[in-house]
Amino acid sequence: MPGTPPTRFVYLGPEGTFTEQALRTIPAAEHGIRTPARSVPEALEAVRAGEADAALVPLENSVGGAVSVTLDELAIGSPLVITREVVLPVEFRLASARPTPLAQIRTVAAHPQAYAQCRNWLLANLPDAVVVDVLSNAAAAISAAAGEHDAAICAPIGVSRHGLTVLADKIADRADAVTRFALLSRPAPPAAPTGDDVTSLAVSIRHDQVGALLAVLTELAVRGINLSRIESRPTGEQLGTYVFFLDCTGHVAEARLGEALQGLRRICADVRFLGSYARHRWSKAAAEEPLPAAAGLSNADFADSAAWLARIRAGESS
Repeated sequence: MPGTPPTRFVYLGPEGTFTEQALRTIPAAEHGIRTPARSVPEALEAVRAGEADAALVPLENSVGGAVSVTLDELAIGSPLVITREVVLPVEFRLASARPTPLAQIRTVAAHPQAYAQCRNWLLANLPDAVVVDVLSNAAAAISAAAGEHDAAICAPIGVSRHGLTVLADKIADRADAVTRFALLSRPAPPAAPTGDDVTSLAVSIRHDQVGALLAVLTELAVRGINLSRIESRPTGEQLGTYVFFLDCTGHVAEARLGEALQGLRRICADVRFLGSYARHRWSKAAAEEPLPAAAGLSNADFADSAAWLARIRAGESS
């Protein structure tokens, strides 16, 4: 992030959740001030009001899909931009206040989403246990530590935070499940391109225009810009009007993405820039290398064509 790095961070709380665990992977946050918020809107409003420099909130889960409240908040209110993404493996643990045989577990505290992602494991290993809904993974850990329930499904950070004993590790039905988080700040010039970046947009199309969404996609496709994610959310204004959230490969500083944004600005009812930032990279990311641009669609090709046009306009030989 250009300029002064953030020191005051707010995140979707409470303490001991996956969001706090994700936040603490950011070095500046590990050494800065971390404050939990009760909701995504509360976290983002703290940044808008200047009470925090940045907020980390969940954006999507590979099993549960997009986090609707986050998308809705990004589409309304004072603009915020994504400066960083964090992708965290979702590893649930079954834990209790003391070592307990699984056969003796009668009640399990779990957030509904955690239960949904561990349902098959629970059916196979704790078929007679009653699952009790709680407000968060942290609340599940707290209730188990207090002895209110025999065990809890919680995040690894919750186990260590509350001194729990792990009864079973990695109990999620999908071992490869991940959650993607977004670090949001007030608008500022984006960091320089890294060569492997993502640009996020919120696009409102004219609902009475035939082929409007196709026109949006064409602006990207003809410039070789890969669309890695698209989500739609109702605007709330009237039935049939939507905001489309797009994640594109590339950076706003690059010529071809800049041209695409100009094209979208011309044909869309509204375009909200949500940030250009480095794509999350795993430690073993050989398989995640970005695909090379097709012939004529690389950044160098766009720079060459722009220089060619400039020569023509200057009256020089083409």
